[in-house]
Amino acid sequence: MLRSEEAGHARLRLDLAYDGSAFRGWARQPGLRTVQGTLEAAIARILGGDPQLVVAGRTDAGVHAAGQVAHLDLTDAQRNRLTKGRSPEPEALAARLNGVLGPYSDVAVHRVAAAPDGFDARFSAVWRRYEYRISDGPYDPLERGRTTTVKAPLDVEAMDAAARSLIGLHDFAAYCKWREGATTIRTLLDFGWHRDDHGILIANVKADAFCHSMVRALVGACTRVGEGRLTPADVVRLRDEALRTSEFPVLAARGLTLIEVGYPAEDLLALRAEQTRARRGVEHLG
Repeated sequence: MLRSEEAGHARLRLDLAYDGSAFRGWARQPGLRTVQGTLEAAIARILGGDPQLVVAGRTDAGVHAAGQVAHLDLTDAQRNRLTKGRSPEPEALAARLNGVLGPYSDVAVHRVAAAPDGFDARFSAVWRRYEYRISDGPYDPLERGRTTTVKAPLDVEAMDAAARSLIGLHDFAAYCKWREGATTIRTLLDFGWHRDDHGILIANVKADAFCHSMVRALVGACTRVGEGRLTPADVVRLRDEALRTSEFPVLAARGLTLIEVGYPAEDLLALRAEQTRARRGVEHLG
């Protein structure tokens, strides 16, 4: 059943996926097709009002998601429309939204549920995990939407060594696009490379949070290692210099997918959100 977060409101958690190829990123922008805009329009058709989604990770144009998480606060009017008739529970909203989005849509809602007390899709998150796919073999047109092609044989063992050398709490300014008021200090929890059964190189990248273009810069540096143009020691040196550099590329968005978002136990959700908001506020002031 729906529970009130505050007077007149109830919060829902939405789990969703999308192919980012034809979207101009997550965030709603006037005149542009975005994931947020598409989903909010579908929600408005069903529940009315002006729905406002809050998301765990604001993905850039062309980036995909398999495990994105968002929350939605309902007004009394929206809650009444949701709970009347044949759909008394929020779980049924996922099917209704997918019906509005249409068959073979490039965005799908996998699950809608009443959010636990204190849940905030963005600020309660403790980590995000991304996957990046690279092909260094024959071009496969069936992979073009989710895999980046590199026209050189890559040494996956050297790339994995470089990735693992970057794990930990560091200033990743060299691997982030500068934004005013945003910190570049992040905890990289896991970073490694392997080849799948089809020979595709896959990076697993997990951190407490990511700054703008960080994952695509990290994998770009690793490709230079795989080509033999940088060493694992070089990627650490560049990180510690904390300066944006042209020694490696920022790879294309098409290869990047948000796989999963992690949250603490339910009794810690509100505390985590409070701590994250406080930290972001201090960073902005600095």
